[in-house]
Amino acid sequence: MNKASLKIKKIRTVLFFTLPAMIPMIMFWITPILKSGWLSFTDWDYMSPSYSYVGFENYTDLFQDDRFWNALKVTGSFALGTFVPTIVFGLALALLLQSKLRGKSIYQFLVFSPWITPTVAISIVWSWIFQPKGGLANELLQLMGLPQLQWIQSSDTALLSVIIVTVWKGIGYACIFYLTALDKIPQERYEAAMLDGAGFWKKLLYITIPGISPTTFFLSVITMVDALKAYDQIQVLTQGGPSGSTRTLTYLFYQFGFEEFKMGKASAAVVMLILITVTLSLIQFKLSKKWVNY
Repeated sequence: MNKASLKIKKIRTVLFFTLPAMIPMIMFWITPILKSGWLSFTDWDYMSPSYSYVGFENYTDLFQDDRFWNALKVTGSFALGTFVPTIVFGLALALLLQSKLRGKSIYQFLVFSPWITPTVAISIVWSWIFQPKGGLANELLQLMGLPQLQWIQSSDTALLSVIIVTVWKGIGYACIFYLTALDKIPQERYEAAMLDGAGFWKKLLYITIPGISPTTFFLSVITMVDALKAYDQIQVLTQGGPSGSTRTLTYLFYQFGFEEFKMGKASAAVVMLILITVTLSLIQFKLSKKWVNY
């Protein structure tokens, strides 16, 4: 069998194993993205069977809309506000659960349970917790002698409230991955560090953090992408308010498309969100070459 035949056979084998996964990805991911890109150059109102090509008019209107720039700022604040605590608290919980605790498997289940619970259900419960009168959050603040807050009913604290819910849900996911990563670090490194007199913080800085860097990179990408496309908790808790203080780009797309029936402008917002997501992911991949210890 010559080289050409071997190459063709190899291509057929690859296609045989990848097509079952590629077909739904093309149908439900790539095709909608391309369709959204095309719609962003049209004036489709979501109701009419036909639409016209308008060029870059939707992008011009989007960049001149103050709501877009406010949503961009809110999206950045929300992404940063969820990314850092999720990583930090997830690692802290993993280090705690790695120690010799009785019933550790039960604690692991309790920590991970918010992640497998539907976001809508969690958000409904938290909307009760954040009630200004009689809510658990304000009751706890009162017990500690702190001033009560309006939480989701105030533009000053609404975004913080959504961030708290998102972080609370995502910590368990990060914790489980970190537990697996911590178990893979050779114990000989810690033993050698102990012989050299290294304490907890030095071992954490020079052994643990470099050892789990691939997991940290993976979680940073996943957490950032999830934050950029967050919608359910915002819809249930605040509906993008008050006064647009929790209106992210994803929620702005919903309002443009399904409230104002400007699907072309909504698609332009989606294209911008995709470009931002891809750009941030590429930056993270670029930085990972310098700090991920493979």
